Amino acid sequence: MNPTNPALNDHLWWIASRASGLVALALITASVVLGLMMSGRIMRKPGRARTMVALHEQLALGGLLAIAIHGVTLLGDAFLHPGLSGITIPGAIDYRPLWTGFGIAGGYLAAALGLSFYARKRIGPRLWRRAHRLTIVVYGMAVVHTLGAGTDASTPWLRWWLLITGPTIAVLFAVRTSEPMRRKRRRSATPPPTNRPGIARPGLELGR
Repeated sequence: MNPTNPALNDHLWWIASRASGLVALALITASVVLGLMMSGRIMRKPGRARTMVALHEQLALGGLLAIAIHGVTLLGDAFLHPGLSGITIPGAIDYRPLWTGFGIAGGYLAAALGLSFYARKRIGPRLWRRAHRLTIVVYGMAVVHTLGAGTDASTPWLRWWLLITGPTIAVLFAVRTSEPMRRKRRRSATPPPTNRPGIARPGLELGR
């Protein structure tokens, strides 16, 4: 094969975009799974919280970088020929505009959430955590984009990947969102202590 063949070069751009898109999906999935696991006993072990937060941050930023590469490499694809507007404006591309629009919008949301790591002190940890819950939306948009516009959507290995990771994320998300309610129930079910000051214990007034 002649490496200077224009058709081959165009194909390489498509392969690069396809590969970086799959890497982005894998990193986003791993980041979401780790983020949902960052609660409870796992975070109570000494040093574990800082390690998991750092890993979660690196996965999110890695996914953001892969998303950028996924979009930029499409500029060299002569078949799609999206142009700058096609990779930056949802619905502007001619190829499956709805599904590619999901990917572009999800990329913007991923960028906002990924870069928010550097604004935690400014916006406050409580607001940051609330906004960071939208990472599940980024994952959902990435899956919709992959199934609707990705050329690997019909491959068995990708279907199995989504069948394994999708329900896992759904269960972790349900557990995470129900945790405050379960904590409230545990607190309400805990009986008040009987040795508070000013409250005599049964039997003391009888000389026991």
